[in-house]
Amino acid sequence: MAQTQSTAQTQVQSKPEYAAAARAFLLAVMPAPRNFDIRLWDGTLIPGNASAASKPARITLRIQSPGSLRRMFKPPLELSLAEAYMRGDFEVEGSLIDILDAVDRLLDTPSLTRKLPLLTKLWLALPDEGPGRAIERGPAQLAGDVHSKARDKAALQYHYNVGNDFYALWLGERMIYTCAYFKTGAEDIDMAQAQKLDHICRKLRLKPGDRLLDIGCGWGGLVIYAAQNFGVHAVGVTLAEKQHTFADQRIRELGLQERAEVRLMDYRDLGDESFDKLVSIGMFEAVGKSHMPEYFGHAYRLLKPGGVFLNHGISSHRREYRRKTGPQKLVEDRLIGPLKFTDKYIFPDGELVPLNEVNRMAEQAGFEVRDVENLREHYSLTLRHWVSRLEARREDAIRVSNETTYRTWRLYMSAAAHGFDVALDNINQTVLAKLNERGQSGLPLTRDDWYA
Repeated sequence: MAQTQSTAQTQVQSKPEYAAAARAFLLAVMPAPRNFDIRLWDGTLIPGNASAASKPARITLRIQSPGSLRRMFKPPLELSLAEAYMRGDFEVEGSLIDILDAVDRLLDTPSLTRKLPLLTKLWLALPDEGPGRAIERGPAQLAGDVHSKARDKAALQYHYNVGNDFYALWLGERMIYTCAYFKTGAEDIDMAQAQKLDHICRKLRLKPGDRLLDIGCGWGGLVIYAAQNFGVHAVGVTLAEKQHTFADQRIRELGLQERAEVRLMDYRDLGDESFDKLVSIGMFEAVGKSHMPEYFGHAYRLLKPGGVFLNHGISSHRREYRRKTGPQKLVEDRLIGPLKFTDKYIFPDGELVPLNEVNRMAEQAGFEVRDVENLREHYSLTLRHWVSRLEARREDAIRVSNETTYRTWRLYMSAAAHGFDVALDNINQTVLAKLNERGQSGLPLTRDDWYA
């Protein structure tokens, strides 16, 4: 019986009309010249440029079966392409990041709209050979009000429950899952992350005896670094149980229990505690625009007068200016889709807000904006390091998780790197001051001490 099924599958895949239909569709949707070749399941090569026969492209998009293309390009396109990659309908040999520029142009709505009748006709002629391989890691199952404490915890657990062993394969020795800081661009990820931690501590102007709160502290990297190198008492809070377990163990191993602690709790439950300095790194993207005033309000109450709060996170940029209205928006919603890959499989309930709106809400809570630094290029470099490290440990990543998880994170981080490359998103560090009762910040006149 197995031999009969194998023979039938071979016959289906060898049908010349299937390859011809696929070739016609692909040339219409991704015409040459392009920076990659395409190879079909039967070995047919669709070169990216005229000289590809003698000089193959560095990247090859490999279509795995006759039914793959139909699933890949089913509206909504962004989600269908992502899910097709997750289930293995296609493979990218070479840099996944470098191929995404072509995909970005593919998803350009005006171009798609002009070619829509032809593309629809060619897409309908593609073979439909079943649903493909199952996706092993499904979307989060969330309930309750968006950004309620219980739902926020469930959303965070969904992302981090893939396990510490998976993240440890590629994050680096300090387990830092946020944008690194490159002084030359030639640093390895561990050096760049150490530079980021030092840069943040200098911006906060930490000194011995300060009480520091890290909101959304991850695996405790900054809490440990600040306690070790700046003599502060550092408190971190996280909602992820596996992060808390890891951080607590590392703090005990280093003998830092008197100066560093990580708590498994929501920052909104900190009550009437007070701190000299506050920091939040890569957390406020999960807060949501509607809850941003609450976020900054809590931070303001937790911070002593004369203290500073460094808020570090991703904000939307060009994405905001590319929004369509009227009929164009209807086409975009149908073709591209309002539900994004990252919403469904990476950070459910996450929301990126333009920086001007973020800082306006910080000011409304009582803060004074003292400094803003854009680290967009730094995050692109960081993500490239992570993707390279993950790809190098592919077999280990699959062993500690599964094939879908490996492919999901490879795609997610590659897409994020591309997004920072082309300024779809930004990442900023904003230094906010809580003035004393006389309106004084207590800060020096220049930033010279940050770089001394």
